[in-house]
Amino acid sequence: MPEQTIHITLPEGKKVYFSSDNHLGAPTPELSKPREQRFVAWLNEIQSDAAALFLLGDLFDFWFEYRTVVPKGFVRVLGKLAELSDAGIPIYFFVGNHDLWMKDYFKTELGIPVFHQPQAFSIGDHRFFIGHGDGKGPGDKGYKRMKKVFSSPFFQWLFRWIHPDIGVRIAQYLSVKNKLISGDEDREFLGEDGEWLAQYAKRKLEKTHYDYFIFGHRHLPMTIDLGGGSTYINLGDWISHYTYATYDGQQTKLLHP
Repeated sequence: MPEQTIHITLPEGKKVYFSSDNHLGAPTPELSKPREQRFVAWLNEIQSDAAALFLLGDLFDFWFEYRTVVPKGFVRVLGKLAELSDAGIPIYFFVGNHDLWMKDYFKTELGIPVFHQPQAFSIGDHRFFIGHGDGKGPGDKGYKRMKKVFSSPFFQWLFRWIHPDIGVRIAQYLSVKNKLISGDEDREFLGEDGEWLAQYAKRKLEKTHYDYFIFGHRHLPMTIDLGGGSTYINLGDWISHYTYATYDGQQTKLLHP
């Protein structure tokens, strides 16, 4: 049965933008700040013609929402996202493996819906299947082992009892140091037949046609022709590549700022 589809109208002259994997806060707030400023500058540039903005996860290197506390920092990017949302530009946020503990802060404070699973969209005349990409396909074994723990309500309840100053520091340390947690054990291109998200997309195509599969997580910008008029795009990151994608109603392109 096909996934429920969200429909987006694309006005003439407008574009849809896709970005992923900023990992703001890593490896330190000081070293992360220039990347945050560069990302905000890009958001300023796209504001005039953006019909919608998709953020495909790991915007933050760590995020945990206590009942009354959220992680300190990121004021520039949060302020800009609030401005875009208030200006009527729809923003769709997909949690990644580093910010999977996101709850309702974005929805309540910024008016940005948060998705915890991939989602089907109809934009213009094309069908999209969009998500972060973690834990999908036959690979990503390190992260799959850890996700069962991190997604456990009992584990989250335990973590909530740790004082934020301690809990955030522990999580930030593990996020930077432990590749099993980050799920990025291998950032080398595995070949078109070896990329596990491309394999995942091909299995999805056996049941439902999508013109584009758009994911993040791999930190490698890539475009793979899946055959049958379908394309897999990985957005790369805003750490080494600073890549993003646009859809103008005709095609989706992977670009550099």
